[in-house]
Amino acid sequence: MKYTEDRMKLALVEGQGLGIVRDDLVIDASVLVASYKAKTNQELVEAVIKDFGALQAPLEELEKSGTGRPLSEARLQAPVPRPGKIIAMGANYLEGTDGPPLPIWSFFKSPESILGPGGTVELPDVDARVFHHEPELVLVIGRECRNVTPQDALDYVFGYTVGIDVSGRFPVLQQSLFNKSHDTFAPIGPWIVTAEEIDDPQNLRIRLWVDDQPRHDFSTSDMGHRIRECIAYISAVTPLLPGDLVFTGTNHQGIGPIQDGETVTVEIEQVGRLVVKVKDPLKRRWPKRIDDEMPARIRRMIKEGTPPGGVSAHR
Repeated sequence: MKYTEDRMKLALVEGQGLGIVRDDLVIDASVLVASYKAKTNQELVEAVIKDFGALQAPLEELEKSGTGRPLSEARLQAPVPRPGKIIAMGANYLEGTDGPPLPIWSFFKSPESILGPGGTVELPDVDARVFHHEPELVLVIGRECRNVTPQDALDYVFGYTVGIDVSGRFPVLQQSLFNKSHDTFAPIGPWIVTAEEIDDPQNLRIRLWVDDQPRHDFSTSDMGHRIRECIAYISAVTPLLPGDLVFTGTNHQGIGPIQDGETVTVEIEQVGRLVVKVKDPLKRRWPKRIDDEMPARIRRMIKEGTPPGGVSAHR
């Protein structure tokens, strides 16, 4: 699928900085942000987010009239390379059941776990039963929000990107910091689509493939707690700041292992396609198929109304 829709797609390009992706071209937008004097790409992204009201019109004009180079010749980096916070929603999908949803809960992923498009997920030397892929719609926060209401929550979203919550499963129950925060366990990209360009973030198709094998195929309409509720819930505990990321959860139906030498592709309707590789120095092998055990356990929890207990279904 080619992303030829007329949507504002902001990317970070190696050796260039800010770029606009139009069809199969990337347009250099660095001249528009040269005055920011950003020392890092994260500072640049946060400055663009905060000043987007003034930047939007010139960016749109450059997108229409600017000349670019082939996207295939550019190396895109993570569109938010070092967020202040990554907060992820746990067990946030109805998994095809009639619900009601499990109690809302979330956890932190390390900002150091970010990986850009085309990068390599490196499986660590730990006693994991398996490593799983979890494709997710990721929110990029646009302005500081504290104690926001669900009704106002989407006003604080700058844009959306594609993410994978890489997750280790362990024989002994572990905290999310241990099983979800290793280096490279938060691939995102390939760009940010600004919020006003998405028709309805609560109605987007998400698909994942491992090599050519289809795994996940679900819609964000299956979320148990809507995006608005998630933002309100988090902001009642800790402020969300420009450039923070919220992983909105996955539908576990279709989950499966990732292992050395594989290519993982996630595609989210209207947002983009993220591709990463997998490397495992230990060359561990698991059956190359969908794992039915864990999804069945989560569906059973939803049907029985059993609280997740933080991570009890994710062993």
